[in-house]
Amino acid sequence: MTELSTVEVRSRIENLEGIASAGSEGVVSGLRLSTVPVLRPGEALEMVPGLIVTQHAGDGKANQYFLRGFNLDHGTDFATSIGGVPVNMPTHAHGQGYTDLNFLIPELVDRIAYRKGPYFAEEGDFSSAGAAHIDYVRRLDAGLAQVTLGRNGYARSLLAGSPQLAEGNLLYALELFHNDGPWQVDEHYRKLNGILRYSRGSRDDGWSVTGMAYRGRWVSTDQIPQRAVDRGQIDRFGSLDDSAGGRTHRYSLSGEWARRGEDAQTRATFWGLASGLDLWSNFSYCTNGCPPGDQFKQAERRKAGGFSVSHELFGRLGGFEVINAIGLQGRIDRLSPVGLYQTEARETLATVREDHVTQRSLGLWLQNETKWTSWFRSIQGLRADAYDFTVDSDNPANSGKADDAIVTPKLSLIFGPWRKTELYLNYGHGFHSNDARGSTITVDPATGTPFDANGNPVRRVQPLVRTRGSELGLRSEILPGWQSTVALWQLEAASELLFVGDAGTTEASRPSRRYGVEWTNLYTLSDWLAVDADFSWSHARFRDSAPEGDHIPGAVTTTANVGLTLDRLGPWFGSVRWRYFGPRPLVEDNSVRSRASSLTNLRVGYRLSPRLMLALDVYNLFDSKANDIEYWYESQLAGEGAPVADRHLHPTEPRSGRLTLQYRF
Repeated sequence: MTELSTVEVRSRIENLEGIASAGSEGVVSGLRLSTVPVLRPGEALEMVPGLIVTQHAGDGKANQYFLRGFNLDHGTDFATSIGGVPVNMPTHAHGQGYTDLNFLIPELVDRIAYRKGPYFAEEGDFSSAGAAHIDYVRRLDAGLAQVTLGRNGYARSLLAGSPQLAEGNLLYALELFHNDGPWQVDEHYRKLNGILRYSRGSRDDGWSVTGMAYRGRWVSTDQIPQRAVDRGQIDRFGSLDDSAGGRTHRYSLSGEWARRGEDAQTRATFWGLASGLDLWSNFSYCTNGCPPGDQFKQAERRKAGGFSVSHELFGRLGGFEVINAIGLQGRIDRLSPVGLYQTEARETLATVREDHVTQRSLGLWLQNETKWTSWFRSIQGLRADAYDFTVDSDNPANSGKADDAIVTPKLSLIFGPWRKTELYLNYGHGFHSNDARGSTITVDPATGTPFDANGNPVRRVQPLVRTRGSELGLRSEILPGWQSTVALWQLEAASELLFVGDAGTTEASRPSRRYGVEWTNLYTLSDWLAVDADFSWSHARFRDSAPEGDHIPGAVTTTANVGLTLDRLGPWFGSVRWRYFGPRPLVEDNSVRSRASSLTNLRVGYRLSPRLMLALDVYNLFDSKANDIEYWYESQLAGEGAPVADRHLHPTEPRSGRLTLQYRF
């Protein structure tokens, strides 16, 4: 195993002085990620300052994400890609923007480039709160064979390498995974995951072709009502439906090409994927009587493809240095079908609705960056997006076509650097798309009338919803080795997306406003010790008046993530991380709030030889009795005469350890 330098081990934030266009923009290297004990693959995104990753059901399902006062549900308003392939799924069976990162292999990550806010012309749908672009390495320093074992049936093996082939490198990886978890009903999560990439050159001047394949299946312990735990009816880790769970697959093929010249940079990405999901859930239990109960299945089969091309020209205009850029992005998704079904013990009883959907989008963006003086530059951009939906529903009343277009301006003013300090002013408009089925609906699928079961009228949603944000940021190296950023931000949305507990989905709601502050730090104190610390605070409210109140359910106010990394202590190395997830309102009048959680994870490692390493990860070190997620909604247990409003929770996993043996060849 090649010994890395201290700077590499500390994995300092990439120097973005003179490059970044916002204080909340950054890059996390794969080496920095490798020092972090990760419970689930999606938690790699917690290296994005202020972002919290949790789970409210089985680990085979997409995570829950929280950022900047948003309960992002499973990915709405935060755009994610891996190897140039978008992860967010529009018009998804379970939730708009569904972002399943279970196919991510953290050991292969080269970097995570992140941005926050709608200020970037090349960022489109789902990126109003932020975006993260994850890229895998093109070449490993050495082959990797790794086995990890833990409690509750945890077993993971990984084989990866990158032999030279012709004039390029062939990266391969195969991951096998099984876990039962701490749940009284074994999760029995099985995963088969692989990647094959051939590349030549670099990210900026070269090309690659990447194939990825993932299959998973699991039994799910979903969120449970607090009253059932208080009565002793079930344990905190128990289940009220032992047949909930799912199975999923995702196969993708993509190509990336880049050419760097003296005065130009050209990039192109093309991708295609086939994916599917069968997800059985039961969030309200017995409102339909037990049996059959309230279990339902959300399912889809998807084929999608898209492209992204851009061209930058570097030159001078009127004595000023300028960079002019133009880009075009396109995507088409075909779902055949996407449906919702009433089920019992995974057996389908009735079809609530089943649709065949085609969704197309095309985005054009233009951007100019001008360096006016040695200490001032500006970036002005304009983006135009057009969407087209075709819905063929099993109920003709809900079939139809819809289209929409939106133009979103962007502006960034950057002052500095002065003594390794830059100041940023950002303003921009963004958007998120809504589920295509919501844009053509006229009758409730369950009632068959223009009214739902509660007598509320069925309303179509706007296909594209505008957002608007602004930010004041500061980036500085306060002391040698201490890099710090501060961002004051605000974001408004014309329509909020909220989680609906009894359906397990999201729906369009009222307009909202959020503002807050983020403070991010990385300090290398010596050649063997580094500290990183991220803190965020936000304020989120609906902008209109309503009798139920103006708080946004699930909008987190405070988060913190602090890490300590040690190395060069002879053969020893390690890290400890503390994460704070603050309380959130669970209802609009703020009368019910979630509890805060505080978790500490630990990694201790020993290099047995230059090629052989042993590491122990301990999660939830102090065995905190916290909850990953909390909701407030009505449910009905067996024996209850009517639905009861209650707190529903999914507990944080108790203290557990995993031992990893890694060999480099």
